[in-house]
Amino acid sequence: MQARADEDPPGSDERPQKGDLLVFSEGEQEGKLITAANLPAGGPPVHAWPKDPKTSVVRSASRLNEILVIRLDPAELDEQTKARAVDGIVAYSAICTHAGCPVTAWVKSDAGDKEVFKCMCHNSEYDPRAGAQVVFGPAPRRLAALPLALADGSLSIAGNFIGKVGGAQPG
Repeated sequence: MQARADEDPPGSDERPQKGDLLVFSEGEQEGKLITAANLPAGGPPVHAWPKDPKTSVVRSASRLNEILVIRLDPAELDEQTKARAVDGIVAYSAICTHAGCPVTAWVKSDAGDKEVFKCMCHNSEYDPRAGAQVVFGPAPRRLAALPLALADGSLSIAGNFIGKVGGAQPG
């Protein structure tokens, strides 16, 4: 069997790792490093992929690696969330814990007056200020969180996902 030119490079399907940098996963900035300056205060979140700084491999071969990154008021974060944040910037898995759909919306909550992450498939909502805990809908648990650090002005990953990524697996 011949290797295809479009095969994913080694490491591209590995989970985010400590030291990985964050790059935009979509839009005009796709593939560019995310800095604190790229994130407007109060949202909306940006979608990101982890990128190995040593090999420059973007870990985009698994959709489970997509990350939501958002800058919030540090005073609004609970203690656990604040401990993983950098200047109010927090990161979570972009995969809903209910059925594994992508979490794509940033809207006013059905259950409160703050903006929340929302999965449009089954209306699960998550509060990023409180560890992305479920505030509405059928999701069984919070989004997996990713601790952050700053590396030369760019956002980097400070450790593994905290919590299980994704939703219920069929079968």
